[in-house]
Amino acid sequence: MKSFVKTLSIAIGSAVLSIYIYDINFNTPAEGISVNPPEVTLIPANYTYTSNKLAAELSDFTVAAEKTINAVVHVKNTSSSKSNLPELYRYFYGNEKLPERIGTGSGVIISPNGYIITNHHVIENNSEIDVTTNDNKTYRATVIGSDPSSDIAVLKIETNNKLPYVFFGNSDSTKIGEWVLAVGNPFNLNSTVTAGIISAKARDLNKGDGKNEWYIQTDAAVNQGNSGGALVNTRGELIGINTAITSISGGFVGYSFAVPSNVARKVFEDIIEFGDVQKGLLGVMGQALNSEMAKRFEVTETEGFYITALEKGLGADVAGLKANDIIKSVDEISINKFADLSGYLASKRPGEDVNIVYNRNGKESKVKVRLEKINRASFFLMEVRELTEDQRKKFKIQQGLFISNMNNRWLYERGIDKGFIILKINDQEVSTLKNLQSLNSNDLESILFLKPSGEKERILLQY
Repeated sequence: MKSFVKTLSIAIGSAVLSIYIYDINFNTPAEGISVNPPEVTLIPANYTYTSNKLAAELSDFTVAAEKTINAVVHVKNTSSSKSNLPELYRYFYGNEKLPERIGTGSGVIISPNGYIITNHHVIENNSEIDVTTNDNKTYRATVIGSDPSSDIAVLKIETNNKLPYVFFGNSDSTKIGEWVLAVGNPFNLNSTVTAGIISAKARDLNKGDGKNEWYIQTDAAVNQGNSGGALVNTRGELIGINTAITSISGGFVGYSFAVPSNVARKVFEDIIEFGDVQKGLLGVMGQALNSEMAKRFEVTETEGFYITALEKGLGADVAGLKANDIIKSVDEISINKFADLSGYLASKRPGEDVNIVYNRNGKESKVKVRLEKINRASFFLMEVRELTEDQRKKFKIQQGLFISNMNNRWLYERGIDKGFIILKINDQEVSTLKNLQSLNSNDLESILFLKPSGEKERILLQY
């Protein structure tokens, strides 16, 4: 009995000891560990986050489109032209029964009383121009004026209602990479809006055509019929007039070009105020620099406009610029190519001053130059100027235009050269450069010349 009690006591004691040891080793929390689990925080699925990316609304074009779409019109040009008619047609019908041709384009209303800007080539050779607004109302338009060199024309429609219009923006402040919209009527599809960015500025598509091309290049889709339409920024401000594309197929291939709004606005204001375009002349002749020209002129500069000669008595000459000077900037606009210089000057008027930074023998200087009125024009591949008082006395005439340079090979082969004077065009006397604006080379019939010897000669241009 005693042995049984002894054995039972030992067993109970061992069990109690085992439970005690287990409790100490496994149920006592380790240092730094919480016995209770942490609270779980629920995160809703529609959470927001921050990012360095631009807000989506900055690429929202709806506001710009709404401001523009009702101010862009469809322009229809009905014309009867003598150009490109087959000789057989002339033989049977002469020039009395001319076939009608219809061209279409776009235009931008820029005032509530009906002034419209479009391209010169959209309304060229017109006999009738009809304008259709976005609400399908059609008006007969009048050509107020046109400037072939900038390819800008001004139309006017009459209405008692105030029309929606687009505000001008500052095309000089536009930047490469900036979002833009092109609004127009491609293929007669009214009120078409396309988007892109500014790909380049100051583009000259043909350096040998003598035109002041200073286009804004974009990748917004532009096709036939878009000419004369609006190029606007994301605020709906007019920064360009869509004008041209470069294409092998005839359709859009990724590049389109627009006349800057500062040029278009200046042409518009000149036509309204003066009846023609007032062009400021710097009075320099020369060549834009590149590595080839730098080597030719033996200079280290590869950017800028190298002056080879100056017109005596004009602004650059009076201000002290000289041959071999290099123009680096005009009004803080860098001059890297000829289009930079000619394009910017196209937005200025005679009488205005420009600040020029130039390089002379490696040293940069700054000078203010007053722009003078353009005293020459290009006509039928001839450079012509208004007569001076000395020339009037010498030739004993009061009207005419002096030929200062001859690039028309056809006339040159017939004995017409620089130094001659144009007395009449199509039997109409000419005496100012303005007389040439309404003339189209396709409609020329005859020119009456006065030779330096005093002999007159009439050249027939069509038969």
